[in-house]
Amino acid sequence: MNLALGTRRGPRAPRNVAVLALLLAVTAACAPQSEEGSSGKEGKADGKGCARGSLDTETRGKLTVATDKPAYEPWFKDNKPAGGKGFESATAYAVAKQLGYGRSDVVWRTVPFNKAFAPGEKNFDFDINQVSVSDERRKAVDFSKGYYDVRQAVVALRKSSAAKAKSVADLKKAKLGAQVGTTSLDVINDVVRPERPAAAFAKNDQAKSALKNGQVDAIVVDLPTAFYITGAEVTDARIVGQFADRGSEPEQFGLVLDKGSSLTSCVSKAVDTLRRDGTLAKLEKRWLSDAVDAPVLK
Repeated sequence: MNLALGTRRGPRAPRNVAVLALLLAVTAACAPQSEEGSSGKEGKADGKGCARGSLDTETRGKLTVATDKPAYEPWFKDNKPAGGKGFESATAYAVAKQLGYGRSDVVWRTVPFNKAFAPGEKNFDFDINQVSVSDERRKAVDFSKGYYDVRQAVVALRKSSAAKAKSVADLKKAKLGAQVGTTSLDVINDVVRPERPAAAFAKNDQAKSALKNGQVDAIVVDLPTAFYITGAEVTDARIVGQFADRGSEPEQFGLVLDKGSSLTSCVSKAVDTLRRDGTLAKLEKRWLSDAVDAPVLK
């Protein structure tokens, strides 16, 4: 924009003050005005902190949270994400509260596990579904700070030879299975490196059915899920053991957000607060108390 400064009549103001005032006025006139975008989302939170009114949510005045269906225990009680029962359901509502949203403001949406962290724009504000944080996944999505430290575990029928394994090497001859796209499957391929290719299942339900039917010798799942499976679903199975942490940092579940989401920092702050004030520990004790230590396979 070209600006021509005309001759000023009357009392002369200091030149630098006059120019500065004019430039400020022009800047204000040319600056883009905050308005609702075509997606119907609220204005960006830039410069406004994490106040509810400034969050760029999927739907104005609501917080859209996604998870898969079925929603497994102990993460969600009775396959009802909106019920507030189960570790992840309760955690989602706790995060929402930190962001200023009440239970009635939370909208649940079904999103398949693998689609949650696949490339592409998301139709949720964050997804909570036992998704482990990894550098590879960060290429496509954002993650919050970790809300749960997790280890992977082996579940086998008590009568199976895999149930007697004491080490990782003891599992190399076993037929192992896990849900596709999970770190459970990665552990099989990268840590165990079995002689036979691992069986990959679309859902954990399929993996459990394969275990019951003898199609696989053992399956790998996260430790809390392993305790639930052996305690309530496949009672003639046992936890063989858990795998040690890989690397210097523990595996963590994180909330998944759209790549470059303006909500990421606010959601991470909420998770940090819940960890710092003991809320996550209390929820873990309530909903995951059965997930006590299992033998470590070395």
